[in-house]
Formats: sequence, structure tokens, C-alpha cells
Amino acid sequence: MFAVIRTGGKQYRVVAEDVLKIDKIKGEPGEIIQLGDVLVVGGDNVTLGAPTVAGASVAAEVLEQGRDPKVIAFKKRRRKNSRRKRGHRQEFTLLRVTEILTDGAKPSLSARPKAQAKPKPAPAQADDEDTEEARPKAKTKGKAAKPKAGKKPAKPAGKGKAGAKGKGRK
Repeated sequence: MFAVIRTGGKQYRVVAEDVLKIDKIKGEPGEIIQLGDVLVVGGDNVTLGAPTVAGASVAAEVLEQGRDPKVIAFKKRRRKNSRRKRGHRQEFTLLRVTEILTDGAKPSLSARPKAQAKPKPAPAQADDEDTEEARPKAKTKGKAAKPKAGKKPAKPAGKGKAGAKGKGRK
């Protein structure tokens, strides 16, 4: 059985266990949501909606809420000294279709329990005397504050070349 759903201004053909990436909708990862805009339900016999199929919905589990990679919109008008750079990251929701429901049925699957994070073990604490001896001394990677020999000082800003136009002339 398949269905054609509409969400975010786009249409998707889905089958149970399909994973699809759609524009962002509300829902926490692991939560089961229902998508009600079903345009077509197919299988042995096809049901077309006018505009949607009455009583049909698609149940899906939210896998992830995320953002796409950045897209740069750069506009330049040549010879006009005009340019604009703007970045954009589209937000999305990753879904796994669990079942296609007809006749106003409710989803049979409930949300899967969230995986709990394992607590990190606390670092072992020793006496102050042991820690000072046990720690190796850190090496500094910075440059020493020594004057550099052999370098000439920068030239003072003066007049540019004779007849020069632009930057060097005052």
C-alpha cells in the first residue's frame, strides 16, 4: 500500500518504512506524528481524493530535527561597486513512515523510548602531593619576547613616485 501526501507545499509518495526529509514541522525525535493531507491511497484499488481522501492519514516517527548545509546567495552588479552576500540554512525534519491509515484509524505504534545518555564516570581524585608530582610540566609553545635582529624598520610614509596618481600621493 502506498500514499501520496502533501506537506510543506510539496507532494511525496510514501510506503511504510520509508525515510523522508521534509520541511520542518513540530515534533521531538522519537515522537509519532500524523500527516492528514493524503491526496491518493493506492494498493489493490486506488482511492483519489477531492482534494484529500476522507479519513486517511499517514503515521510517521520523527527521527531528527536538523539544518541543511549553508547555501550562499551572492549577487554582484559589475562596474557598480555593488555586491551582496547572504547565507541560508534550511531547517528540516527527518521522518520514518510507520503506517498508512484509512477510515479514520489511529496509529497503533507508540513512540519508541528515547535512549538515555550514559553518565560519565567521575575522575579519580588523589592527594595534592601526588597530583603535583604526577603532572608533567607543560611546555610553552609561544614565541619568546626577543627583539628580532636583522630586520629593518618599516619605511616612513612619504610622497609617492613623481606623477603617480591615486594611493601614494597626498
